[in-house]
Amino acid sequence: MNDMNPAFLKASAMPDVQSTLDVRALPIEQVGIRGVRHPLMIRSKTGNFPSVGTFEMDVALPAHVKGTHMSRFMALLQKQDAAVDSTTVVALVKEMLPLLDAKECHVQFTYTHFVKKAAPVSGVESLMDYEVTWMATAKQNTQHTAGGTDIELVLRAQVPVMSLCPCSKEISEFGAHNQRSHVTMTVTLDSKTQMTVEDLVAAAESEASSELWGLLKRPDEKWVTEHSYSNPKFVEDLVRDVAGNLKADQRIQSFVVEAENFESIHNHSAFARISHKK
Repeated sequence: MNDMNPAFLKASAMPDVQSTLDVRALPIEQVGIRGVRHPLMIRSKTGNFPSVGTFEMDVALPAHVKGTHMSRFMALLQKQDAAVDSTTVVALVKEMLPLLDAKECHVQFTYTHFVKKAAPVSGVESLMDYEVTWMATAKQNTQHTAGGTDIELVLRAQVPVMSLCPCSKEISEFGAHNQRSHVTMTVTLDSKTQMTVEDLVAAAESEASSELWGLLKRPDEKWVTEHSYSNPKFVEDLVRDVAGNLKADQRIQSFVVEAENFESIHNHSAFARISHKK
């Protein structure tokens, strides 16, 4: 038997280079891992579903410490088995602080969120997909003797919708040009909030000329065409109306909303952006 086999070496006997003293006197704002793909179970209003998230996890490293515990990021991720929602994200970032012996840490991940939707007339059900990102930062609170943790929680969703041009409708004898648009909302939430992805999606879809569905029958297509024609929106209208919804939501502390129209009569996009802090 070879006693030098790594399987028989005690961890305590192995040098821990990353924990040694660094003399360059330069703290690192963020150090960690990114580009990690990991399976997830997502909690949804229409039922839990599996997805795959792409993760970035990092900590702030003091000037005197040579390196962070890179393997602990992955170890923490491997043990996650709860369905993901805002509560899960907050719990994850809180657990990172003591595990990595850090005063500040950050996690973010992007995944595809699916919502089961019924078509407006036929009622046929299909899945719509949305690109969603959760971001959370945890900091040790040094202002109070009792300590504690400050959490910043951010949710971003990109929502595809339909927009129909009011000017085109006004100047044309019949018809109007329309296009698919993306509404991207980045909202900062109270860490105790119960806001869902579906809540944020609805804030955008309710203000578009029409929302989108994965599957439409002919009666549904007729409804979408006529509904959008009766509800024209410039990109300026779209971004303002969505921002109005976000401003009125007490769960949201600040937001950035951007609308981009992939113009059907131009080889370029039109876009608008609003940011607001309450």
